[in-house]
Amino acid sequence: MLLNSTIFGQGKALIIAHGYFGMGDNWKAMATRFASNFEVHVLDLRNHGRSFHSDDFNYDLMVEDLYKYIIHYQLEAIALLGHSMGGKLAMLFAVSFPELVSKLIVVDISPKYYPPHHDFILNALNKVDFNKITSRREIAEILKTDIDDESVVQFLLKNVYWKTKTQLAFRFNLKSLTENNNEVSEPLPAFSSYEKASLFLKGANSGYISKDDETLIENHFSKAKIVTIKNSGHWIHADNPEDFYKEVSDFLNS
Repeated sequence: MLLNSTIFGQGKALIIAHGYFGMGDNWKAMATRFASNFEVHVLDLRNHGRSFHSDDFNYDLMVEDLYKYIIHYQLEAIALLGHSMGGKLAMLFAVSFPELVSKLIVVDISPKYYPPHHDFILNALNKVDFNKITSRREIAEILKTDIDDESVVQFLLKNVYWKTKTQLAFRFNLKSLTENNNEVSEPLPAFSSYEKASLFLKGANSGYISKDDETLIENHFSKAKIVTIKNSGHWIHADNPEDFYKEVSDFLNS
């Protein structure tokens, strides 16, 4: 099965991979800006957005999905941008198929192992019973019992849609994400490397990339440039879109 995507613009290919619980729609505004210079492919990863659902979910499978996508569209020398979980995918793809990737952009994630930290989100999501709920407002109230960050609640609500005329549902495959939650934490394999240009962006107010992580990044990515984006947390592209766009554009055009 092929990943769902939306394609903008013309030129060299830029592929964008979203984060956990996200979807390609989260990146459409930014993709539209990049489309003035690139053919931008905004993906829905497996078990997310409008892409296929599967009981199986891990980075190796996501790399296979991305490879099939690139071959299907006959893309070459792609620029690959990934945020959070999508950044882990982008790193693993780049070290696995360096001949297909000309430039790598990783947004607010490092190659390290991250202890599982999404349990409270999964707990909240699994409390939602769509057989009893008929409005987004009701879903929001349930999510807020476990999630005290309004921006996270709104981010998750973007995944709610009308499956039928009378029943709401989540676009992501909650069952598979719950059962395979630990897979998202996995590190990049030891001794793997990518020798071409790479850009790592870290949010100034985010803790996902620490000072210690910078050495690890450079061990895997010898030509890595690490840039901190001011006034931003984990969702850098949403918190500070202007600085994000400038850094990525300068890197892609260099």
